[in-house]
Amino acid sequence: MSSGRVSRHARIRMIAAVATVCALSATPLAPQAVAADTSSHSETYRPQFHFTPDKNWMNDPNGLVYFKGEYHLFYQYNPGGNSWGDMSWGHAVSKDLVHWKELPLALSHDDNEMVFSGSAVVDRDNTTGFGTKKNPAMVAIYTSAYKNGGKQAQSLAYSTDRGRTWTKYQGNPVIDIGSKDFRDPKVQWYAPTKSWLMTVSMSAEHKVRFYSSKNLKDWKLQSEFGPAGATGGVWECPDLFPLAVDGDKKKIKWVLVVNINPGGIAGGSAAQYFVGDFDGKKFTADDKGTYTPPTGMVMQDFEGSDFGTWTTTGTAFGQAPAAGAVAGQGTVDGFDGKGLANSFHSGDATTGTLTSPSFTVDSKYLNFKVGGGRHPHVDGTVMEQGDPPAGTVLADFEGGTYGDWTTTGDAFGTAPATGTLNNQQEVSGFLGDGLVNSYLDGDPTTGTLTSPEFTIDKNYVNFLVGGGNHPAGSDNPTAIELLVDGKAVRSATGSDGEALNWASWDVKDLAGKKAQIKIVDDNRGGWGHLNVDHIMLSDTQAQPVSQETSVNLIVDGKVVQSATGSNSETLDWASFDMRSYAGKQAQIQIVDMNTAGWGHLLADRFTAADTAAKSVVQRADWADYGKDYYAAVSWEGAPDGKRYMIGWMNNWDYSGAVPTTPWRGAQSIPREMTLRTVDGRVRLTSRPVDSVTSLRHKRPATAAGVTVTNTSKTLIGPAAQGKALDIEATFSLKDAARFGLKVRTGAGGEETVIGYDTTTQELYVDRTHSGAVDFNSTFPGVQTAPLKAKNGKVRLRILVDWSSVEVFGGSGEAVITDQIFPDPASQGVQIFAENGSVKLDQAVVRHLDSYRD
Repeated sequence: MSSGRVSRHARIRMIAAVATVCALSATPLAPQAVAADTSSHSETYRPQFHFTPDKNWMNDPNGLVYFKGEYHLFYQYNPGGNSWGDMSWGHAVSKDLVHWKELPLALSHDDNEMVFSGSAVVDRDNTTGFGTKKNPAMVAIYTSAYKNGGKQAQSLAYSTDRGRTWTKYQGNPVIDIGSKDFRDPKVQWYAPTKSWLMTVSMSAEHKVRFYSSKNLKDWKLQSEFGPAGATGGVWECPDLFPLAVDGDKKKIKWVLVVNINPGGIAGGSAAQYFVGDFDGKKFTADDKGTYTPPTGMVMQDFEGSDFGTWTTTGTAFGQAPAAGAVAGQGTVDGFDGKGLANSFHSGDATTGTLTSPSFTVDSKYLNFKVGGGRHPHVDGTVMEQGDPPAGTVLADFEGGTYGDWTTTGDAFGTAPATGTLNNQQEVSGFLGDGLVNSYLDGDPTTGTLTSPEFTIDKNYVNFLVGGGNHPAGSDNPTAIELLVDGKAVRSATGSDGEALNWASWDVKDLAGKKAQIKIVDDNRGGWGHLNVDHIMLSDTQAQPVSQETSVNLIVDGKVVQSATGSNSETLDWASFDMRSYAGKQAQIQIVDMNTAGWGHLLADRFTAADTAAKSVVQRADWADYGKDYYAAVSWEGAPDGKRYMIGWMNNWDYSGAVPTTPWRGAQSIPREMTLRTVDGRVRLTSRPVDSVTSLRHKRPATAAGVTVTNTSKTLIGPAAQGKALDIEATFSLKDAARFGLKVRTGAGGEETVIGYDTTTQELYVDRTHSGAVDFNSTFPGVQTAPLKAKNGKVRLRILVDWSSVEVFGGSGEAVITDQIFPDPASQGVQIFAENGSVKLDQAVVRHLDSYRD
């Protein structure tokens, strides 16, 4: 989509609704052959026991149905490349949910529509007339994403040869409400009323609708559910199914899965669920009661007539606390009392800080409410843009021409831009009067701009860059590249924002080399342009300027913890863990350095407490607490009434930048879902499908009765090393604060840490040092999931693949799925304990084969 023809607030909503859409594809419905298998399936990060297509982009699982001995996995697929676009339904089948065979493209995009996510059923009673009772049709119910106008409606296609070829229903669409945010139908047979039941998302309204039909063609609206739970992003890919509680078939509850992006528990994309009852027409979620935050000492509640001892810079926060919304702002709610800090004074364009006096840390947690823009703090940024570092300017794009730079295509025009172009959002952060701006005639234009040759004679190449986030190496980049001998040796891209900011390349190792700068715009889609200015050689690295809207905790002059808003005017609880700063001097600083859309922050009620406050997101229920489990939906018609679920193992925050080729996107391991009573509450739990064991080979490596104190040590030895492992481990708690396993360990400190924190009672995965993590700022980090030890023990099941870890804690109530991109040589497994000892009762490590073997 264009980055420029709508307001920032509207564009954010549209990106959430379009760029993250949960299942799109259109169809000239003749079978289309998949390109010849040119992959070795042994590429550096190729999953061995998770499904991936031979090549090209894949996202959401679709059309999950069991029929005639086959589990069908359809999926969002771009038949033309390794980035999102031209959404269609790819197709694979399996007899055991582990060994997959990729089939030809099922439903293809066409000139009128893309085929977004949906489901499939077997029409055994031939209610549609598409088949016969003897040979029932498989019917796909998908979202038609119309290219003209962007409307989304629900449509049908059918197959009478076990899903190998498809015909689109001539009466499409079968439900059309005129909406651009109406998608991802999940359909099932509802026996009590002998009718079909559709669960479908009103994504921007955070609602799920339920429709019924006797023939899949004529639908009647029954009810709506929502908003509820987490609503920080669009709701997509809903699913509804019944499960017995604790195996008691007389006690049935219904589970409504609602995938959300962004606003998930680990940031970005995630699979939320609700447990409740369904009467054939309406879903009613179980009442979880009201939330009471922890009590403590209030440090600042903004109830006074001024900021008291807190100090301000800039103009964004005004002279005193706000009483709610200020001029030009939407309704602000969720704050306590009458006042709050609000940096929207004079709109998003203003900046400033609000800083507390220094205080001694004497509590375990600092709880507070925060709202406003989602612009996180980035380490290494400075608050003010000073003069550029001293050096040699290669190009400042002043003077009205490109000089001796050469252009191709039509994106860059014949001369530098002088700022914002027609229909573009405001461009800022450039120096002087000119810059490179490839938004000429909008995002669809493409081209290159290349400098003359120069000699690298300083330590850094500094430049200002903004625009689209499409890295070099992706199918359609928007990137600035450093060429040596005609090859790109460095590159950078924008961050999907029109504000330019400093970026740098360390080129010490290229001293004396001849080089060129090449600016590439090869992208015709949303944010398909780049802004560049002031390219220079310098011995000093330029420091990027802060563009954050954040609450920061400052200790010893450094930001040690930070929280930001969620692009919402509703404040919610957040918490800083202060335990490691006990006795130190600290300050709270509320920062608004952003001048674009949602460039403001709201904050209230800073409270020192012994218990962490929990946000709405933390209080919601999640099928997985990792960064990489989205669009999760379940199979219909599985044998023995089993409920199996699978999710796209990726996150829209960085899905287009993960370093894989010639494919991009993987599916999680399919999971058997159950409802269990955990700590007095019914929870959705999961475990890997039993058939994973069919991939095990070699004799298992085992260890038992090992006590570890304040160290990391190799587990078992070489027999336990590997890139594709199935690990089961049980620990007995002693006095260690943290303990667990490290996998994919190797040279240079590479490791993926899978641990348990006894203080917070949380399972966690730390992929900060898991290998390639620098392709997106949101990728490295730590994911946590609540998990209580049972009888003093913690049980873990860990699946390690060439580019992922899936961790199942306890009885499957705590699950964390994360992609990792380690060096292939990093294959070690270690046990560790911090601040005390832990006993490993037993560990069993099994090697897993490829499902293709």
